[in-house]
Amino acid sequence: MARSSSLAFVLVAAGGAAVGFLVAQVIPLQGQDIDKESAEHAEVSDQQSRAEAIVGLDQLILDEQLRGEITSASELNGNDGSRFTRYAASLEEGEIVEISLRGALQGVVALYDDQLQLLDHAPVVRHRVEESGDYVVVISGADAHSYGPFTVDSRAVELTDADTVTVGEPVDSWLQGDAREITLNIEEAGLYQLEMRSDDFDPYLELAGPNGYAREDDDSAGELDARIADFLEAGEYTLTARSAYGDGNGVYTLSVEPHELPGDGELRNDGPLTADESLNGWYSGQALNYQVEIEEAGMYEIEMTASDIDSYLVLEGPNGYYREDDDSAGELNASIADFLAPGVYELTARTAYGESSGMFTLSMKPHDMPDVELRNEGAIMPGEPLNGWYSGEPLNYQLEVTESSLVTLEMRSADFDTFIEISGQGVAASDDDGAGGTDSRLQEPLLPGTYTVSARGFSATGSGLFELSLEMEPADIPPDL
Repeated sequence: MARSSSLAFVLVAAGGAAVGFLVAQVIPLQGQDIDKESAEHAEVSDQQSRAEAIVGLDQLILDEQLRGEITSASELNGNDGSRFTRYAASLEEGEIVEISLRGALQGVVALYDDQLQLLDHAPVVRHRVEESGDYVVVISGADAHSYGPFTVDSRAVELTDADTVTVGEPVDSWLQGDAREITLNIEEAGLYQLEMRSDDFDPYLELAGPNGYAREDDDSAGELDARIADFLEAGEYTLTARSAYGDGNGVYTLSVEPHELPGDGELRNDGPLTADESLNGWYSGQALNYQVEIEEAGMYEIEMTASDIDSYLVLEGPNGYYREDDDSAGELNASIADFLAPGVYELTARTAYGESSGMFTLSMKPHDMPDVELRNEGAIMPGEPLNGWYSGEPLNYQLEVTESSLVTLEMRSADFDTFIEISGQGVAASDDDGAGGTDSRLQEPLLPGTYTVSARGFSATGSGLFELSLEMEPADIPPDL
């Protein structure tokens, strides 16, 4: 252990919390000699001073709760005004000790060796003891206003250096900078969840297995913890446990558990999807393809819902039909609701981004047709609003202007973000949100002639019912406008 010459303990602050002892050094006056006897006397004084710092302190014993309170009568940190209290602890070489603080006190734990060298400080301290001996534990308030009762929990963490992990048997281990490779044997193919958790560093998991299988993860378990949930074939896998940035030290827990399947426990990652059907699938980084056969033209709704991944659907069909959707079903779920002609469609289920994995539910059902007449082409007349159905392709209508007029077009929809355009006779104008919200309103002075009104969504991925209306008011318009 490090040695230092100590006359007194002076508590210092770092980051606003009392976390360390500064050992004052004996500095001779200028021109003053220190003989061998004086040096030996100083060393004896140092040892006595350090011993006195531990003698008389209450003992912190591992696995026994210790309760206390920081009050205005507690020892004072003169640097920032916070208060602290000290305990002695006898620790054995090779132990991994965990000392944690809880209760009303907003504070920090600090651990020192018998030479009063700071070893670690945090609300939860984990430390590998390098030498048996006496140590000092300091509980301090976070600042000058931190008071209150506290409980100190401590334990010797039982760690393993085994290079294997078994399904259903979590292990605690220690990471010292370098990655650790651990063997995992999967005896029965199925869905499994692997987690690596730590309060000391940012865990990172890598998994490699049969037939070139490879997965990795950083933070999918929440906070900074790692999780890989996937369907694993039977065989031997290599699990690499490391920190996200390669410099982590501390305790971590590694677990492998079976992942239960909902319903009848069946997963379908390909094949047909029919109306009034629901199935469960598992996404693990590769897009999954299903076939949708429409026998009777009509409205249909396809949904992909999941709690572990951001769902994304792509639907392709006859005559260049193409639709895709990310979040139309709410949260991170996808939905395509559209009028589908008879034919065979290709449905792709995947995630919006990233390499996450997880279970999803895919369903398809007929969708009630809107109780209105749909007109997706033809002439548009003033004072006669029409309803249409947008499904990714612009819908074009003809507008006849018989006299110079101020023309007002409005397109409204509760299903998608509308966009309207008018062109012809040298005119080209458009609008996105002029009617407020995501509805469109376009006002344009037009000379007599034939024009094309194009109604569509701002995005090609939108779809749904819309209303298109036209108003015309005669106006004097210069011919060269």
